[in-house]
Amino acid sequence: MPATLRHTLLSFRDLLATFGPFIVLAAALLVLAYWILDPTPPRKVVLATGTEQGAYAEFGKRYAQILKTYGITVELRPTQGAAENLRLLQDPASGVDIAFMQGGAGEHLRKEADSLAPADEGDDDPTLVSLGSLFYEPVWLFYRTDAAARLLKAPALSSLSQLPGWRLNVGANGSGAPNLMNKLFEANRIDPKALTLVRKSQTPAAVDLIGGDVDALVFASAPESLMVQMLLQTPGIGLYDFAQADAYSRRFPFLTPVTLPRGVVDLAGDLPPRDVRLLAPTATLLARATTHPALLQLFMQAAQQIHGGAGWFQHKGDFPKAGGTEQPLAKEAQRFYANGIPVLQRYLPFWLANLVDRMWPVLVSIIAILIPLSRMLPPLYQFRIRSRIFRWYAQLREVEEAVGKRPADQLLAELGEIESRVEEVHVPLSYADELYSLRSHIQMVGNRLRMADSPVGEAA
Repeated sequence: MPATLRHTLLSFRDLLATFGPFIVLAAALLVLAYWILDPTPPRKVVLATGTEQGAYAEFGKRYAQILKTYGITVELRPTQGAAENLRLLQDPASGVDIAFMQGGAGEHLRKEADSLAPADEGDDDPTLVSLGSLFYEPVWLFYRTDAAARLLKAPALSSLSQLPGWRLNVGANGSGAPNLMNKLFEANRIDPKALTLVRKSQTPAAVDLIGGDVDALVFASAPESLMVQMLLQTPGIGLYDFAQADAYSRRFPFLTPVTLPRGVVDLAGDLPPRDVRLLAPTATLLARATTHPALLQLFMQAAQQIHGGAGWFQHKGDFPKAGGTEQPLAKEAQRFYANGIPVLQRYLPFWLANLVDRMWPVLVSIIAILIPLSRMLPPLYQFRIRSRIFRWYAQLREVEEAVGKRPADQLLAELGEIESRVEEVHVPLSYADELYSLRSHIQMVGNRLRMADSPVGEAA
């Protein structure tokens, strides 16, 4: 092997032996931080929506489409509605991570969820967090105009107190509408037994309404629901006008009075022909507190794209918003409402921006630990190289101190062995002066031994 290459390899070995443990420690700290923080989100998330052709299902498809651009697969889980969604979030075995939830009446939804799947005594529900209010989902009470004429001798339903005797579909078990209607019945002193209550999901309920099997149906949904769009334009189907909407909102703070403007459904057909007053809970997204923060961040960004525009009941920028939720706001949602999209994501790919955003506090801490340690490396490296030279001085001193006490030829033999072994010592060029100094000192001791062994030395 050429001498130059040999010296280079030996120098590299010294550097690796000195700096290697430091590098291993730094890598171990980074791996540990990565494992604890888990900055990379899972590639799949389960979103509980609602009934087919409902607003939750339509919005779920939009969320899935947006998150797909980030490499995240959103599995949509159809349900009967808000109460079932809450039950799925409460059940760790369900696999649901995020779900749409009807605002308000949270305690009633929990009671219904518990009635559907009673929890074992002593079990604690997982902590849930909210991503804020997303959109209004008005209470739509559709009825047959011929039923109003037959039962009320009037062209339209004008008060909820007129409902006794009607066949009313209040929604399937697992939806939020039955609990909401119970509140409204109680406020109007209506005995539910005075009505024929039917519990079917939206699609079969709409079929029954059009076919005349029920007189009215009620559900809470955003206007993006295909069922809402269809029933608003179906001849012979009327929409109940909540004339006392303001009074209801005073009694039930989770309800907001909203107005369906005249002509908003069809300007050319002038549908509806007049403003219709409605009551609207506010929908939100609930997530498990253990859901990966990066996923919550992506859902917040998607929510802004999907719900941030103008609609039938809101102006541009009204949603999403932080208020109007029963559950505590997720930390990622708080950051989004305060600062918007993270700065790094405006310039870097999501995976890289998320990695830096999640890891930089730990990186700063690791650097703060490693910098003091790194200052010890040059002295350690210097000690490692110089120790190859200095350790021979101990043997050289023993030879020198033995002059006159032991035979000179024996000491010269030991000195020759030391010299031959020192010739095999290799050090970087920056330390070559110390190596040559050692060799000169060996020669000095050798000269002294030879002088002591010569006749002139003996005579002296």
